[in-house]
Amino acid sequence: MPERWPDLASRYGYDHGFVRLDHYSPCRARMMIGDRVFREIEDNCWDPERRLGYCDSSGVAIQVLSTVPVMFCYWTKPADGLDLSRLLNDHIAGVVERYPARFRGLGTVPLQDPDLACREMERCVRELGLSGLQIGSHVNGWNLDEPALFPFFQRARDLNVPIFVHPWEMAGKDRMPKYFLPWLVGMPGETTLAICSLIFGGVLDRLAGLRICFAHGGGAFPYTLPRIEHGFRTRPDLCAVNGCRNPRSYVGSFYVDSLVHDPGALRYLISVMGAERIALGSDYPFPLGEALPGSVIEALQELAPGAKERMLSGTALEFLGMRADAGAGAARKRRAE
Repeated sequence: MPERWPDLASRYGYDHGFVRLDHYSPCRARMMIGDRVFREIEDNCWDPERRLGYCDSSGVAIQVLSTVPVMFCYWTKPADGLDLSRLLNDHIAGVVERYPARFRGLGTVPLQDPDLACREMERCVRELGLSGLQIGSHVNGWNLDEPALFPFFQRARDLNVPIFVHPWEMAGKDRMPKYFLPWLVGMPGETTLAICSLIFGGVLDRLAGLRICFAHGGGAFPYTLPRIEHGFRTRPDLCAVNGCRNPRSYVGSFYVDSLVHDPGALRYLISVMGAERIALGSDYPFPLGEALPGSVIEALQELAPGAKERMLSGTALEFLGMRADAGAGAARKRRAE
């Protein structure tokens, strides 16, 4: 995120949850929503030099930047959502332009208005040089199979723009006011809902070739896939209303990241998805991220070097449409050290 931005409530004339930064201490700030502290952050959220130091110390050759999901603000008026998206995208593009060998960027778009979202998507990739987009797991009351969103996904497929889906505004959060539960319980379920919506809604069938990736190992989807498959087989009248195939057959048509926190969980994820569909995910710089990116992948001693290399760099390069030599061998560097 930028270090500073305009007061959005004043800029747009209303406030239903805009974020502002309270720089209360050197190199630290509070993300404020109204009078509530949403999160305390450090300058690694806005200072590229701080990030580069971290990357150098952890063997990361290229980091992909994307906005913090709370900044999606899909609830804004469409024109305001477009204005905010442009502000965020211009900032990320500026960082990438300053450090083209070390950063790539994902843009954000006002999905509450799919036409405006398509317009900003084209600007992101054609004018700003961003590598793809990050979107939320739903848009207000719409799941990702909402017919109004289909033209957006179709345009992304036609432009060959990769889409990274991150959970936000988790379902059931009103019942999870304590214990960090929206992040611990809500996020995996939210991502599973997004994947199932695209499968059962027929979006993946209609848009072969759409490059889409889901955060946090695909949430709970890989681990509940047997239940989802069983439901499809026993109640096709409820699950297959749009003519979808067995949900398991869609494995291989989308990507997930590796952020599952535990070698055993990653081992199972590989057994379901295959290493060629798992990209290194760090969730840097937040508490639920991986302190040393790739350490869980490296912990799987039984993996062939090619499979590790694929997850540490190759899958991300493929998803982003980058050359195979662009990653500069981050995995090789870490092993050499």
